[in-house]
Amino acid sequence: MGMFDTVKCSYDLGPGYINRELQTKDLDCCMKDYWISPAGQLYEIDYAHTHTFEAIKEDDPRYDSNKKFLNFEWIPTGQRGKIKPVYIFKIVELYPAKWDGHYCKWPSCHVLFRDGIITEVRHTPLHDLQSNSQG
Repeated sequence: MGMFDTVKCSYDLGPGYINRELQTKDLDCCMKDYWISPAGQLYEIDYAHTHTFEAIKEDDPRYDSNKKFLNFEWIPTGQRGKIKPVYIFKIVELYPAKWDGHYCKWPSCHVLFRDGIITEVRHTPLHDLQSNSQG
């Protein structure tokens, strides 16, 4: 398990990938959010400074005595998140965050980014996944 980055994909990577939330451990691996545009450009999504939090006081009716450390409320600051292009040159393995295909193994694909734009997509053949899991 561990930490991974989330990728929202609007690019057609093939069946089971478009308009889905994907995961990878090949980018920063710091629980960051990314987006792949329909043109194949990779962007980092930055939500910094879009919310702040305020502690809920004990005399407030929203206060929950069972939550010792979680008695706070997220408050929007009115600022919007920002996106910035990511200019990488590397192969990134992507796989769906959720997979309900009980009929086959969890799919994955390898995407080659050149200057942050997808230039090649290779899907892991299912027979390779099955042979790796058996031996």
